Amino acid sequence: MPQSNESATIPADSHSPPGPETSKPSTGKPSFLSNLGADLPASLVVFLVALPLSLGIAAASGAPIMAGLIAAAVGGIVAGSLGGSPLQVSGPAAGLTVVVAGLVAEFGWQVTCAITVGAGVVQLLMGVSRIGRAALAVSPVVVKAMLAGIGITIILQQLHVLLGGQAAGSAVENLTALPAAVTNVELHSALLGLAVVAILLSWKFLPAAVRKVPGPLAAVVAVTALSVAVAPGVERISFSGSIFDAVALPSLPDGNWRAAAMAVITVALIASIESLLSAVAVDKMHGGIRTNLNRELVGQGSANMVSGMLGGLPVTGVIVRSATNVEAGAKSRTSAILHGVWVLVFSALFAGLIQLIPLSVLAGLLLVIGAKLIKVADIRTSLRTGDLLVYAVTVVCVVVLNLLEGVIIGLALAALCVLWRVLRAQIQAHAPAGTGLPWRVTIAGSCSFFALPRLNRVLHSVPEGQDAVVELNADYLDHAFRESLVAWEKQQRNSGATVVVEEHGTTAFTDAEDNTPQRQEPREFPLPPRTTWQAADAAAQRNNDDGDPHPPLRSILLGIDKYHRRHADKVRPLVQDLTEGQNPDTLFVACVDSRVNPNLITSSGPGDLLTLRNIGNVVCSDDHDASIDSTLAFAVKALSVDSIVVCGHSNCGAMKAVIADAEGSDAGLGRGFDTWLEHARPSYQALLAGHPVARAAEVEGFSRLDQLSMVNVAIQLGKLSEHPVTGPALASGQVQATGLFYDICTARVVLVTPEGIEQLDPSMAVR
Repeated sequence: MPQSNESATIPADSHSPPGPETSKPSTGKPSFLSNLGADLPASLVVFLVALPLSLGIAAASGAPIMAGLIAAAVGGIVAGSLGGSPLQVSGPAAGLTVVVAGLVAEFGWQVTCAITVGAGVVQLLMGVSRIGRAALAVSPVVVKAMLAGIGITIILQQLHVLLGGQAAGSAVENLTALPAAVTNVELHSALLGLAVVAILLSWKFLPAAVRKVPGPLAAVVAVTALSVAVAPGVERISFSGSIFDAVALPSLPDGNWRAAAMAVITVALIASIESLLSAVAVDKMHGGIRTNLNRELVGQGSANMVSGMLGGLPVTGVIVRSATNVEAGAKSRTSAILHGVWVLVFSALFAGLIQLIPLSVLAGLLLVIGAKLIKVADIRTSLRTGDLLVYAVTVVCVVVLNLLEGVIIGLALAALCVLWRVLRAQIQAHAPAGTGLPWRVTIAGSCSFFALPRLNRVLHSVPEGQDAVVELNADYLDHAFRESLVAWEKQQRNSGATVVVEEHGTTAFTDAEDNTPQRQEPREFPLPPRTTWQAADAAAQRNNDDGDPHPPLRSILLGIDKYHRRHADKVRPLVQDLTEGQNPDTLFVACVDSRVNPNLITSSGPGDLLTLRNIGNVVCSDDHDASIDSTLAFAVKALSVDSIVVCGHSNCGAMKAVIADAEGSDAGLGRGFDTWLEHARPSYQALLAGHPVARAAEVEGFSRLDQLSMVNVAIQLGKLSEHPVTGPALASGQVQATGLFYDICTARVVLVTPEGIEQLDPSMAVR
């Protein structure tokens, strides 16, 4: 994890926020010393891993052996200092082995060094151009599969070394040759390697005081010391000459500049992709500072320029060394820099000590590192999310082909899967459940010309002359899809059938006729008013309605049918916990007006509101309506609600009747209705007396009728404070009372207090 004092310099374009470690207070030490206790041992572990890898890659590339050590030292020091990934370790990488071997064969070693310098310049320009963040457009499942593929490749390769043999050039060759390697096992090498594996696997079970020493470092040192005593003849690391003797200046090619230029671009692209993917993968291994991908390209480019100038191999971010760095407990970039210093110092001064380490010891270390790159949790996640095919194909291609080709194939497959999921519309036809009922066609998803073959096949499965309801739930709809659906609709109507199109998605069907198709912003919206669709549905059921004396009941039944088809499954999880009881937090007192929907305007669901509705949303405590008293008592005493809301609304019929009665007109609804209005007449008197709510409503431009509705809410709030049930609860703070006013024409809610009104819609409050 990165050190805490780097948090102050987190670049603005780092691709995710810093982890919790960045909030630690500064220790006052220089940045390279603040985490030295963790970075120093981690750098030694990485050095021990990088040394044999660098030598092996150099040999496989046809380059001088020391060129691998030069690249390792430069990668650690230069890329570690300038790069944007604090915990990534750079050096020569296996992903470029085949490319470099071809360049050495075609141009020679010194020209290959010049190509490396040119590739570094290209990387530097890419970083300055700030295109590094494009690496974030990589599917996480591909990155996880890449890590698993690298882990499998390492295991297959190092098993041969552990058994005392030589690893082949590819994972497939290593796999096929494994039985022979087991048959010809060198016992001392195998036991030493297995001892390292055993120590590493058991390290986490040892006391905390012992675990302060990194397990890999302890395992390598202990088993190396043991090998000197009991197995002096085992194969060990070997090389000749000094690292300084290998320094060679690059030279330009003698002609064939086009091929050299293509080689520069190839090396730059492969090195950049491998470095950026490795950086993204390393970020998933720790919780510290995220990588600045543009800066990482600058660091990698600078390292390749220096490495090429000194006669070293191309440098990339290397996932094996980086994973080792994280596993060893590194906290900052100091570990990567120090690892480069150790490569340089040990290669120059202590080559004899390096050559004491058996190859099988490092093979055991790499086996554990490779196994840790294969995570069962990633496989389970890909299985749950439907990405198992992408994961498996990427792993196989990385192992069988190479890192770059495997990742490219994985990305291509992931993109195809996304296109399949996004562009594939779900279209189904459902036969009627009973005589006289219509066919039902459900369409959901992105409705584009890609879906036309399936659309036509499903639509033509509906018999001619049969009524149909098309449920369209589209998030994207183009003209071709609409045209095909309209043509079928006309064909059905010409055969005497009725077709009703119900829209439930975010994209309007009519918009696709003349406008450019686009995805609309998803909007959460409740069921539409029944009056907007009941006539159309009733018409679609006309064959079954003949002689039906109750068409309104038919509309209700159609609505219930739609509820069962479209909403019951979604509502069921919300009400299952309410089977045995209710626990609402609010009593909502509202008018009986059908235009007022308490759950709609409060964005609440089943079990949230206990609702009391009456004409004029009034509160009383006399013999006129015992249901009000009983409801208040049930809410406060039995359910212990936290709040009571009184909600009036615009253009209220009860308030109209109050005004008409005061002006000498008769509402004509009978004596009982006139008697009930007594509960609202005090509100009219308060309006005439200039109630503060009325004055505030007048300023806002509300009509006299709506002013009375708001004043009525304020008066009912006063009645709640005087009621024998709610009064004490309000006085003690057990319950709070709130007044609301629903303006139907604007679909907005206004807060009503005894002193005035307040706009709750922010867009209205700032007018």
